[in-house]
Amino acid sequence: MKKNILSIVLLLITSITVAQKNQRIAYIDMEYILQNIPEYLEAQNSLDAKVEKWKTRLDKEARAIEVLKTDLTNEKAILTKELIEEREEDITIKQESLRRLESLYFGPNGDMYNLRKQLVKPVQDQVYNAVQTIASRKQYDFVFDKSSELVMLYSNKKHDISDLVVKMINIDQKKQDKRDKIEAKKELLKNDNLSDEQKEKIAKKEELKNKKEADRIAKIKQIEEKRKQRLQERADKRKLLQEKRAALLKAQQDAKKEKEQKTEENK
Repeated sequence: MKKNILSIVLLLITSITVAQKNQRIAYIDMEYILQNIPEYLEAQNSLDAKVEKWKTRLDKEARAIEVLKTDLTNEKAILTKELIEEREEDITIKQESLRRLESLYFGPNGDMYNLRKQLVKPVQDQVYNAVQTIASRKQYDFVFDKSSELVMLYSNKKHDISDLVVKMINIDQKKQDKRDKIEAKKELLKNDNLSDEQKEKIAKKEELKNKKEADRIAKIKQIEEKRKQRLQERADKRKLLQEKRAALLKAQQDAKKEKEQKTEENK
């Protein structure tokens, strides 16, 4: 299937090139873009936390069922036929319940699908809109996604607009923050005629909003630090593995030399 898609894409690009050499083509790396958007990292971490929680519950239920099975096997010899059937029915009911719960969490329209759409899709839409804007301004005829299933056999870095997409999203976010501040100032001007009690309520509301924003920024920084830590840990593991391999190879070479020396001495 992928080969067919690739053939079609290559044929399309070749046809375009032959027909008109002035076509403008660019590409993006969606994975790279998303990993550089704090809102996406925050959403993805929230999703991962939920998934981990669901998996833990499913594992717990599965282990409980295995315990029931083991107990039944061990005690079958001393149980009556009715008790055995009752326990088997109980195990069957719990297995069906576990399958329903698994489908509820990870099914085609399950909680994970809905939560991903709720958390991640707005950010993906943001990326899509940025790509549309850049393509329109730069007059690109085609923009491909390097990280999709359409395999790119070669890509010149000068056609990569991923950083430009990230920059545009950040600019849009700053503009939105600026608009929010202007609206907040307008609200303050409107509040001049309010009573002290009303002003106090508004002030508390604004304080809560600022606290939430500060918490959000702190959380994003924390997520980024964890991501860097994970990357460092992976790098350290790779380095340790390489050192172990090198040590093993050296030991094998030393053993081989020692064996050859002994062979020569025996001669």
